[in-house]
Amino acid sequence: MDTFTAQNIHYLVRPEGRVSYTVEGSGPLVVAIPGMGDLRSSYREIATPLLAAGYRVAVMDLRGHGASDTTFRTHGDIATGEDLLALIGELGGPAVVLGNSMGAASAAWAAAEHPEAIAGLVFYGPLLREAPSSSFARAATRGLYRLALARPWGGAFWATFYRSLNKGTRAPWLEEHVSAIRSMLAEPGRLRSFRELALQLDHSVVEQRLGEVTAPMLALVGALDPDYPSPAAESEWIASLGGQSRLVEDAGHYPHAQRPEITVPGTLEFLDTLRGGAAGGWAARA
Repeated sequence: MDTFTAQNIHYLVRPEGRVSYTVEGSGPLVVAIPGMGDLRSSYREIATPLLAAGYRVAVMDLRGHGASDTTFRTHGDIATGEDLLALIGELGGPAVVLGNSMGAASAAWAAAEHPEAIAGLVFYGPLLREAPSSSFARAATRGLYRLALARPWGGAFWATFYRSLNKGTRAPWLEEHVSAIRSMLAEPGRLRSFRELALQLDHSVVEQRLGEVTAPMLALVGALDPDYPSPAAESEWIASLGGQSRLVEDAGHYPHAQRPEITVPGTLEFLDTLRGGAAGGWAARA
């Protein structure tokens, strides 16, 4: 059963199942990827202004999430990046890609793997590398996920954790969104898929490819994001990769949802520079 209000869901056939997505509008292609344990509707604040500005906007689900199939056994940044590239090929690229959390990591990997497919990157709360930790700490974290994302409490655990990542200003629709996430995770196979993703996720496979990314990049980092030891330091590190990076005050891990009055104009400004600049081939092929 689909838990979304969005209409006209499409399916991209992949080797292990189907990945769901929506696409609206006309113009240069923009593809958005949610983070782990999230839904397409997390981009509700971004999608409408992009459509109004003359972009074709596709928002995809992760494997096993949303309306995607739960038959997948392979998850993570590379698998999601491969799905992204396949979707861009299906819709006719190149595309500018928006990514939150692990969605940003997947987009960065795709930009390194096939630079011709990615005209630009916009990241919200990106996780582009593994946090420094010992092998014991990493094993302990995976053990926690294995336990915490089990039935019958897994959905409740993630709902509580998801709320905690929204430090600072909260979207007025946050509770509605969290309820939709819990409903999604209650569907057969979805909590298992989520748990498999959490156990397989390893951003080191992306970090080692970052030097190959040539696409223009903008990162919007929540100044209160609890996923970073220091959000300011993470923003500076991202800027050192050759892109732009800005701190978004009073926002946590979801600045695109929490502070749209900042992130929407920033995103549109960045896209406009690509539309009229060196990435003009992106717009010309729309």
